[in-house]
Amino acid sequence: MVTLFVEGGGGHAADCRKAFSDFLTHAGLSKKPRIMACGSRKEAYKAYCIALKNRQDAVLLVDSEGPVAPDAQAGEPETWQPWRHLKQRQEDGWDKPEGARDEDCHLMVQCMEYWLVADRETLKSFFGKEFKENALPAIGGPLESRSKKQVYDGLAQATKTCQTKGYHKGAHSFKLLAAIDPAKVVAASPWAARFVAHLKTKIDHPKIDRR
Repeated sequence: MVTLFVEGGGGHAADCRKAFSDFLTHAGLSKKPRIMACGSRKEAYKAYCIALKNRQDAVLLVDSEGPVAPDAQAGEPETWQPWRHLKQRQEDGWDKPEGARDEDCHLMVQCMEYWLVADRETLKSFFGKEFKENALPAIGGPLESRSKKQVYDGLAQATKTCQTKGYHKGAHSFKLLAAIDPAKVVAASPWAARFVAHLKTKIDHPKIDRR
């Protein structure tokens, strides 16, 4: 079985697992991976490394936390190098584990909130009539090109007068992830498209592991 190690969860591990499970179901996966909510990004990386040592079929998903350099996403998505980004990022400096493949490493660029703002209809339904859609960054080209501040500030402004008293990570993020339309996320985020396409191929058409 494929195990997906994801950054996030913290004190909401069950909510995190359910949210990713629902998202992947809505994305059309015939079977879902086992989902491990690891908390911090460093813990996700450590758990993934241990899984590889134990020869598990493992996939890693963490936030990029910033823009991905052009040399790490040159050419087609199949040739992108997320491990290069994770090594070059000063706050990470992660070495690519022995036996790891770039195709099994995925980035939420730059964080989960980028996926959420791709589905305006779900956000409006969730937050109610006071939701200010125009405060969000416009969708025209990859959302990933927007700064993190633009996305966070946009969500804060769009929800500040809502009955929920504004967007809160943890309290809202996993409920929204479980509800958003993956097709809209994939259309707005090339890295999300890469993630979903790879999992579909990996689970529906598994290859012989030649590591």
